[in-house]
Amino acid sequence: MTTKAFAAGAYAAIQNIGRTPAAGVAGAGEGGFTQLLSSALDGVAEAGKRADGQALAAAAGKANVVDVVTAVAESETALQTLVAVRDRVISAYEDILRMQI
Repeated sequence: MTTKAFAAGAYAAIQNIGRTPAAGVAGAGEGGFTQLLSSALDGVAEAGKRADGQALAAAAGKANVVDVVTAVAESETALQTLVAVRDRVISAYEDILRMQI
């Protein structure tokens, strides 16, 4: 996947983390950046747990391979999104440090 396409996907995914349809833009300011990061971490952890559960169920013969592949792909996408956001935060922090006062 190209970097621009991945960045666009990561941005779109992070926009929807922690949002309910009723929350909208007004709810985004209430929790702030800490709430956004917390919900992103929870989402990645949950996706990883689902992937692990599906893999164990497939090993026991109780799950379909397609479900396992889907869960692992979702987990991978969530982790890549989190890494992209982390990289952007670090880049922004470094830009702030380089600013002259």
